[in-house]
Amino acid sequence: MSKVKIKIQKGDKVLLLKGKDRGKSGKVLKVIPEKSRLVVDGLNLLKKTVRAKRGGEKGQLVDMPSPMRIENVQLICPSCNKATRIGFRIKGDKKEKYCKKCEAKI
Repeated sequence: MSKVKIKIQKGDKVLLLKGKDRGKSGKVLKVIPEKSRLVVDGLNLLKKTVRAKRGGEKGQLVDMPSPMRIENVQLICPSCNKATRIGFRIKGDKKEKYCKKCEAKI
């Protein structure tokens, strides 16, 4: 698997472009750069069975978000609220992300 340059960070709001939840958006919970994947809150949910922890308690089915490919999501700009591509520019000695649609800093 080729390594993809990751422009999305934990806490960013993203739009899902492919898969069963296409068109939905959510907040990034975790980024896994080695596998080019990320976990989004409330999207790509799988049912997982959880054992009872104490005697007399019942086991449960729990919905857990599973990792998805980074290529399948697009960042939503906080200022224009549209799914957009991300650019980088250097201001002084700092590097900042910006929205390619509205030119606002992200």
